[in-house]
Amino acid sequence: MPRILLTHSNHLFSDPKQVRKMQPYPPLQTLIAAALLREHGHSVELFDSTFLAPEEGFREALRRQRPDLVVVAEDNFNFLTKMCLVRNREVAFGYAAAGREFGVPIVINGSDAADRAGEYLGAGFDAVLIGELEQTLLEYCSTAAPQLPGVAWLDAAGQLRRGGIRKPIPDLSVLPAPAWDLVDIATYRDAWMRAHGYFSLNLVSSRGCPYRCNWCAKPIYGGAYRVHPPVGIAREMHRLKRDFRPDLIWFADDIFALSRAWTAEFADEVERLDARVPFRMQSRCDLMIRDTVRDLRRAGLVEVWMGAESGSQRVLDAMDKDIAVPEVRAACENAHAHGIRACLFLQFGYPGETWDDIQQTIDMVRATRPDDVGISVSYPLPNTRLYDRVRAEQRAKTNWRDSDDLDIMFRGAYTTEFYRALADALHAEIRRGASEAAPLWAIVHDLEAVSRTDTPPPPMQLPVLAEVAVSR
Repeated sequence: MPRILLTHSNHLFSDPKQVRKMQPYPPLQTLIAAALLREHGHSVELFDSTFLAPEEGFREALRRQRPDLVVVAEDNFNFLTKMCLVRNREVAFGYAAAGREFGVPIVINGSDAADRAGEYLGAGFDAVLIGELEQTLLEYCSTAAPQLPGVAWLDAAGQLRRGGIRKPIPDLSVLPAPAWDLVDIATYRDAWMRAHGYFSLNLVSSRGCPYRCNWCAKPIYGGAYRVHPPVGIAREMHRLKRDFRPDLIWFADDIFALSRAWTAEFADEVERLDARVPFRMQSRCDLMIRDTVRDLRRAGLVEVWMGAESGSQRVLDAMDKDIAVPEVRAACENAHAHGIRACLFLQFGYPGETWDDIQQTIDMVRATRPDDVGISVSYPLPNTRLYDRVRAEQRAKTNWRDSDDLDIMFRGAYTTEFYRALADALHAEIRRGASEAAPLWAIVHDLEAVSRTDTPPPPMQLPVLAEVAVSR
């Protein structure tokens, strides 16, 4: 069996925003892949680039480990990987060059590699594993032959070849728990405690998303929603609680607890196993107005992030978001009524958005009083209807360099500077209002001690943005 070195290209080293936030999570997909390879008798090591200067650390790992194969298995549950950042691509290309220098075959799986397989192969990767990783990786490690479903490679003439589409794993219960022993948990704990006063770890209960928002790229898991058995997720929560004592768990699912029946059974199993750890998750506004919110609270939910995107129904309909603006307010009210922090993802700059649409979004935020917001601009990634819609208007730059980039990369109504000023102003207003509410660190140690203010935030006008240049 070959000696396999697993790694990933996501890191804090050159992303100032993530250094400021300091919310690092272990590379979950990479650890699942490691555990699966071990189950099948492979010798596996990990180079975790999260806290290191990645290129230098990787070369040292090659010298120390002397692997027969390197697998760059990106954490496909991490939103930073899904963003296809230029700096992470550069790190991956550096890994490929180092692999060539040391004479070690190297393959990669990840969103950006799936979109740009030819570029990654041209940079020195022997193969790109496209789509869901595990079964393709197992077969590749056993045969080293590229002619497999889910594999892209260059033939002898330098032409890009693809081995067909790999079907998703129908039953996620066949996958092992992550190989947590390969990660220095103490380093993650120290980073969280120094920055926030509590420690958080990550889990995932499902793959895929059945909704069809037309700006959302799904190059790895697609739209086939599959979920682990609720008892298995409860057991993994119990394991983390017992072995690592996190104060908070982040469920990295695109959509957590979609099914009413699954959610109720999950809460029952969490209580039965005494596995409850406060957790945060992502969901949709229309799912957070259901009675399942009681079960989520019973299981430990303390914070939910919902994709509101816009306060303009016209924009939401153009996005194929399939939610109504009143559902955003109802979801926030329902979450708050159950002692859960309600946070909103917002997206500005969608094609056709006007100042009136922007003002409707600002008004919606002021009316719903979310505990926090995450603000982005429309980002056209390949294989989305948004990408096809603006392709003819795209500029030379097609990917953000780091997570704080926010460049508008097609001919939009306003400039990048406008959207950055808007994001800064809205963040400042939200944080001034939220300063009266209980911060997250104050509630994670006591699941029931969640307080919230009934006093609306003081009125605060957004700065005048009309002076910011409008693109013509």
